[in-house]
Amino acid sequence: MGNKEKHTIMMVSDFFYPNFGGVENHIYYLSQCLLNLGHKVVVVTHAYENRSGVRYMTGGLKVYYIPWRPFVMQNTFPTIYGLLPIMRTILIRERITIVHGHQAFSTLCHEALMHARTMGYKVVFTDHSLYGFADVGSIHMNKVLQFTLADVSQAICVSHTSKENTVLRSGLPPEKVFVIPNAVDTAMFKPAVERPSRSEIVIVVISRLVYRKGTDLLVEVIPEICRLHPNVRFIIGGDGPKRVRLEEMREKHSLQDRVEMLGAVPHTRVQPVLISGHIFLNSSLTEAFCIAILEAASCGLLTVSTRVGGVPEVLPDDMVVLAEPDPSDMVLAIQKAISMLPKIDPQVMHNRMKELYNWQDVAKRTEIVYDHALKCSNQNLLERLSRYLSCGAWAGKLFCLVMMVGFLLWQLLEILQPADDIEEVPDVIFPHQCDEEEMQQKSSIE
Repeated sequence: MGNKEKHTIMMVSDFFYPNFGGVENHIYYLSQCLLNLGHKVVVVTHAYENRSGVRYMTGGLKVYYIPWRPFVMQNTFPTIYGLLPIMRTILIRERITIVHGHQAFSTLCHEALMHARTMGYKVVFTDHSLYGFADVGSIHMNKVLQFTLADVSQAICVSHTSKENTVLRSGLPPEKVFVIPNAVDTAMFKPAVERPSRSEIVIVVISRLVYRKGTDLLVEVIPEICRLHPNVRFIIGGDGPKRVRLEEMREKHSLQDRVEMLGAVPHTRVQPVLISGHIFLNSSLTEAFCIAILEAASCGLLTVSTRVGGVPEVLPDDMVVLAEPDPSDMVLAIQKAISMLPKIDPQVMHNRMKELYNWQDVAKRTEIVYDHALKCSNQNLLERLSRYLSCGAWAGKLFCLVMMVGFLLWQLLEILQPADDIEEVPDVIFPHQCDEEEMQQKSSIE
């Protein structure tokens, strides 16, 4: 890495493989690219069924599946201090310099960032979602986020809309928040060798079938499109509580031969499904940044999407047709997309996506955030407590109490098990890393 400083990064989230989703993919691809840049990366997540302990993934990515079971929606039960001993041990054993937490509703992330700041580590937080301000769930989540980000070193959002949302919810100074979009693995998402015939237009939907993803909109849009265009067929991949509504719609309008329900689609099977279609339909009601749109565009599909959240920032205007989250407006957008299909060249779209989005660029921009985080001044406990006091008349005092108890527990652990008694693990050098180091040594000699 030349004169660049190498970081030892701990990625923390409740959401990681073998579970699949946008956050899981983001952590994995970012970690792989950071490893290629010469940094050391370990991932900490909760156990999945019989997957517990330490595992190694491609490229030497080390994953700690700590023995905490998911409580609800893949989140661990909030213990506040229960993770402190194991987090402290991992931080010391791996010689961590940066703790990077992902996703606002990951309890593991919030607790890890809290304990890392107690122990004086620099922390970075990435927010992947948008939240409201009015409903009870959002109010409580925003207060938790305000607590976590009160003492964060730097923060990352995946879109400018997401940054505005995060700053408003957490009270974080805007200059502390960086915008780094997601990316797509264009080597995995390639267009079909032979372009699908336009005698039958196939519209693909791949999404979790839940309210937030706009499944109720699909229930109204699909029958109308099928009525207006006899040559249109739908392929729907995904599962969730709203799947029943789609199946009822298909039965009610006798569309069994025109609406194919695939159920849950593994990530490795997404590309074959995408290349069988011409148009990708995203009906989300809220979205910070939709990776599914990138994957579809990389496969050469024209996208029709609701104009919500950070979606308008994702693709150029000639690659996406935006509509309001209203059935009639979405029908018009789909009709416009059908008329645009003759002008669409899948390979040209794929090549443009290669230039617009790649994980190497995301990793290099994340490096800059890490460098900024390490330059942040160290503060003692009293200086940090003043930040928490500003979180509210009652909440501020409660947050200070939580941090003081955490600090005392950490000091108790330092007495019972001094840091010097915790053995540091040696770095495992994988074959490709050996080759890179040899090349660097040769180039320095020359």
